[in-house]
Amino acid sequence: MAQDYPPRLLGNVAAPKHYAPPTARELRAQAIHRLQIGLFGLATMLLLVGLANIIMDRARINAEEQGSLAETSAKQAPAQEAGSDPLADIGVVPAARPDADPARPKQ
Repeated sequence: MAQDYPPRLLGNVAAPKHYAPPTARELRAQAIHRLQIGLFGLATMLLLVGLANIIMDRARINAEEQGSLAETSAKQAPAQEAGSDPLADIGVVPAARPDADPARPKQ
């Protein structure tokens, strides 16, 4: 019964190929795919670095503005006593010195 098969079929079954070398078309497709992935990665990194640069510039500008605002507000703020306690001034906690009680009127 096995002798009824044509010899070309038996030849293919008798010697299977474990490795088929890629064709020129497959090699070209792999090279183009690798090139596309590499270019996409480079573009992504370029965009991330640009975004980080923009964020750092904005943070530096905001820090400079905050510094100048703090200087102007410090110049315009009234002078406070060295030992004043803001919580005691508004009456949240008792005053450290009993004579500095803001609830009592000063005479």
